[in-house]
Amino acid sequence: MSKRDFYDVLGVGRDASADELKKAYRNLAKKLHPDQNQGDKEAEKRFKELNEAYDALKDEQSRAAYDQFGHAAFDGGMGGMGAGARGGARGFAGGASMSDIFDDLFGEFMGGRRGPRGGDGRTRGHDLRYNMEIDLEEAFEGKKAQVRVPSSVACETCKGSGAAPGSSPVTCTTCQGHGKVRASQGFFTIERTCPTCHGRGQTIDKPCTDCHGQGRVEKERTLSVNIPAGVEDGTRIRLAGEGEAGMRGGPAGDLYIFLSVKPHRLFERDGADLFCRVPISMVTASLGGEIEVPTLGGKKVKVKVPEGAQTGRQFRLKGKGMPVVNSRETGDLYIQITVETPVHLSKKQKDLLKEFETASSDSNNPESSGFFAKVKEFWDGFQN
Repeated sequence: MSKRDFYDVLGVGRDASADELKKAYRNLAKKLHPDQNQGDKEAEKRFKELNEAYDALKDEQSRAAYDQFGHAAFDGGMGGMGAGARGGARGFAGGASMSDIFDDLFGEFMGGRRGPRGGDGRTRGHDLRYNMEIDLEEAFEGKKAQVRVPSSVACETCKGSGAAPGSSPVTCTTCQGHGKVRASQGFFTIERTCPTCHGRGQTIDKPCTDCHGQGRVEKERTLSVNIPAGVEDGTRIRLAGEGEAGMRGGPAGDLYIFLSVKPHRLFERDGADLFCRVPISMVTASLGGEIEVPTLGGKKVKVKVPEGAQTGRQFRLKGKGMPVVNSRETGDLYIQITVETPVHLSKKQKDLLKEFETASSDSNNPESSGFFAKVKEFWDGFQN
């Protein structure tokens, strides 16, 4: 059966740019990768075909040879050793290696790369992310939370090796354990992922029936997470080794807990400081007095309001704010008063206010008196 045209395999035209080739390869590789299609022979076949096509076209010299001679450029007829030639993975010149491509495709998470693939076929597991929402009270006090994380864990039957009990993985005879094969076409050399072991360097003759040779199975785990007092919105907590299990006994990835703090009905937060807006009556603002205000710790604190307090006046309660993570410091609580205008007045109340207004002078309302004096000067300036 003749090979399909490499451009058709990737689903691009012959004039496709390098970026278009890479994008097409990434999209198809994600769909056809063996990890996503366990037991699907057709997908495995297409994945091998996809790797072969991209290996040939991603390098300018290799692509030029293919455009001129087609598949004959790689079957040994051009003076090279052929695509199946054996050799080490060192000394490759031209294009990125396939391990870089797989790291880029499947190994990046939250800015970090997947760990290196060992010569024994072990691969580090993916990092996982868990989003958790907490109350401001919980951020103030700290808490111990339980999270349920669906993840991959090492297979207990094969102890993570992927091989059935009583057997073990063996060195790949195609690449001699390197995970890559090399082919020469005249004056240049092409390195590609081994089509037999898919870059792992080992093959399994008798795969484990529970994990189908992967060395890991899907399972939900319950983990305990300590949330320290004072955490802020967007805080990230790392649980080392609690991510996805590695392939065939490889090291596990990490679990990252991302915290978001819910808005509070009374308090607003700015770093370690808290702000609370408290309405007071016109009488309290005029005559002064004491008001009781809440704190996030659940206690009440009395604040003395001076005579003639205006809207926007702030009172600082030192040390009544949020704790600072990993520190003995504590923020402050700021109380901002708002003078409330009375509503739904009775006739008697209205009469009393009118009487009060009649008895008032500019000295009782210095701010408004000063403002309207400036307004009068402003208009007089226009008239003159």
